[in-house]
Amino acid sequence: MLYISGARLVGDEQVRIASTKIVGIGPKKAIQVRYRLGISGNIKIKELTKYQIDQIEQIIGQDHVVHWELKRGERADIERLISISCYRGIRHQEFIVSLVSPAK
Repeated sequence: MLYISGARLVGDEQVRIASTKIVGIGPKKAIQVRYRLGISGNIKIKELTKYQIDQIEQIIGQDHVVHWELKRGERADIERLISISCYRGIRHQEFIVSLVSPAK
């Protein structure tokens, strides 16, 4: 197993498919990363060298918003909606309260 940006990648999958498992990386961004590094799309994850893996992590970290950064932004958006008391914010607030308080 290989972990890149918090995502567990299976060694038997092709790079073009496995890299889409990273939160925030879709098919288009996966292709862009591969082309920048000159990695074939048909090569499997287990065939990558340590240097190639480090390069993938570096490019994803520099150029793309992934995993915890996305979660942090999402949470900030929800808190903003709650603070302005819009309908979507009220729904989130009620959901959070229902998680905290015990059901009767």
